[in-house]
Amino acid sequence: MSFEDLATLLAESEEGPLTCLPYAQLLGLHYVIADATGVTVTMPFQKTLIGAPKPPRLHGGTVAGLMEIASIAQLVHELRQETTRPGIKPINVTVDYLRAGQPEATHARARIVRQGRRIAHINVEAWQSDPAQPIAGGRMNALLTR
Repeated sequence: MSFEDLATLLAESEEGPLTCLPYAQLLGLHYVIADATGVTVTMPFQKTLIGAPKPPRLHGGTVAGLMEIASIAQLVHELRQETTRPGIKPINVTVDYLRAGQPEATHARARIVRQGRRIAHINVEAWQSDPAQPIAGGRMNALLTR
């Protein structure tokens, strides 16, 4: 997994598929960069994402993966202006599942709560049709290696 490739991809275009990360490619993730909100990552629905067949619900691991990648994408987006971009190593990811994921597109957006020289703390939310009704919330701490 190359975060330098992710930084290059986010710098080249304001939207498109996340093809530089193998798991993001497997999930079919797409991103959109909006100045006011940062990076929004979307996971379109696929039958392979189902975890519970009756009634159909998204697998929790796919939602967690979406949220982790959205957190990393937001951090890379905010670090793009630095002359020496640090490496990013996730320390921990905590996901709180709030409701079952329906068989439809899922979106995630992260916000950097605090970024120091060595550690970044990020909050992230995932939702489906309404951003005011998240299906999951989470936190990630990442080590910035220089």
